[in-house]
Amino acid sequence: MKEREEFSDQRILVVGGAGFVGGNLIRRLLQSSPREILIVDNLLSAEGANIPVSPEITFVEGSITDDKILEDLRDDLDFVFHLATYHGNQNSICNPLLDHDNNTLTTLKLFERIKGFTKIKKVVYASAGCTVAEKTFDEANATKENAPVSLYLDSPYQISKIVGEFYSNYYFKQYRLPVVKARFQNVYGPGEILGAGEWRGTPATIWRNVIPTFVFRAIKKMPLMVENEGKATRDFIYVDDIVRGLILCATRGVPGEVYNLASGLETSIFDLAKLVNRLTNNNTPIEFAPKRDWDNSGRRFGSTLKAKEKIGFEAQVGVKDGLRRTIKWTEENFSLIETCIRKHKAYIA
Repeated sequence: MKEREEFSDQRILVVGGAGFVGGNLIRRLLQSSPREILIVDNLLSAEGANIPVSPEITFVEGSITDDKILEDLRDDLDFVFHLATYHGNQNSICNPLLDHDNNTLTTLKLFERIKGFTKIKKVVYASAGCTVAEKTFDEANATKENAPVSLYLDSPYQISKIVGEFYSNYYFKQYRLPVVKARFQNVYGPGEILGAGEWRGTPATIWRNVIPTFVFRAIKKMPLMVENEGKATRDFIYVDDIVRGLILCATRGVPGEVYNLASGLETSIFDLAKLVNRLTNNNTPIEFAPKRDWDNSGRRFGSTLKAKEKIGFEAQVGVKDGLRRTIKWTEENFSLIETCIRKHKAYIA
């Protein structure tokens, strides 16, 4: 596979490499025999268990905003994947300052440090589709890459992600830093550990995203909590597809451009809950809760046309198949997940 050859004997920096997506990306990159994969991660929302054991891996625990860590970066990097994030909308609402430190500032300081590096072939910045999605609970249209950006976003997380795109554009135009922006939709799959990392002031520290939360509760035969009658829809994309999309952004993406990494399909939260219950044989009735007052992007999904045409990206794993794989991984790693959840009991008791 040509993409694998591209990374052979290359030095690769993965910022946020201990995270859910980062860990899966690194496992894929290792198949291409890189010279070194340098991981920088402060484990704020990740677990060291997600880092593969390999002689090609160098792990630096800390934030990419740390001046010493930045100074130690050498001008011999071939690829950079910037995946660091202050995980999630609700955590960012709880603490906008920490969101700024771990989303916005990470991007600015990293790009400022590497703007003059001469060997870098591509920098891939992980953005979020929710930043440009239309705010609607009515019929939704597929969000294209050139969709307008609202001045009234729902959370600091969304603000910081789009500001990261602005910095990507600035450093590309001003310094020719070859940044490609990858807009994630709702990623799920093996490796997403509930309760990973440190306490961040809200139960969203534990119950990170809807799919791992639903799968964990369904395996325990607990009720799945569905908000606003489950009318909201999301574009769920399996982590293996996201990893393949990131690699295509790095190998085929045009610097300065942005690509949706999306399935292009809408799945309602209510239908998702029913499917998870069916696949786990959970007969406990679904429970309903009110709408989250901050969340106005009720229905959304990403357009797949540009990514398919320009970089050859197309999601391959359907929701049902992806859920089966995720359920299997969760069952096999249930003890680890419960241990991570228990770390936070003192805060929520």
